[in-house]
Amino acid sequence: MPELNANVLSLIIVVMLLGFLPFVAVAVTAFAKISVVLLIVRNALGIQQTPPNMVIYGIALVLTVYIAAPLAAQLQTLMADPALNFETLDDWMLVFERGSEPVKDFLVRHARPDDRAFFVEATASVWGPELAQGVESDSLPVLVPAFLVSELTRAFEIGFLLYLPFLAIDLIVSAILMSLGMMMVSPVMIAIPFKLFLFVAVDGWSRLVQGLVLSYT
Repeated sequence: MPELNANVLSLIIVVMLLGFLPFVAVAVTAFAKISVVLLIVRNALGIQQTPPNMVIYGIALVLTVYIAAPLAAQLQTLMADPALNFETLDDWMLVFERGSEPVKDFLVRHARPDDRAFFVEATASVWGPELAQGVESDSLPVLVPAFLVSELTRAFEIGFLLYLPFLAIDLIVSAILMSLGMMMVSPVMIAIPFKLFLFVAVDGWSRLVQGLVLSYT
């Protein structure tokens, strides 16, 4: 019976962890920043459904797995420790404590100090003094939102810089059409081929992917 109870507890915990996988993929990995940047670039090109969302998220997922590979290797090494039994709740708490260390290191490296400081200060007013005791800048409740906010901020910074060349093409095409008196012609229809040509000429997808990956070095 004790062995059966241990197996049931392990199964319940594994199912719960699988349910949290989508949240983990968005909150503590590079998925959010990569997907936002790719969507902004697609909108800047003016091709609203090409590539489709499934392709965008597929690229973001593949790059996220690539970037998280060293972290996954560290977690695999920790899980392979023969001292871990995965039988009782205390065993799982120990696994979580050990596994959270490499995750914290990754989040600390990529969460902006200002965002971490804000969430540390906000815990006292949001959670109350009692719950806020012991919460520091390297605690997971602080690191996760700080990392997510930092990633979104960087994503929009990158998206803004990538948007400017395409915006310039739109303005130039609109000015030329206005000067020629072709006001009935849609500037978007004329600008899209030029934007695609520019993006292909500079090897845009490769450079964009390389820049996103190298931003985590």
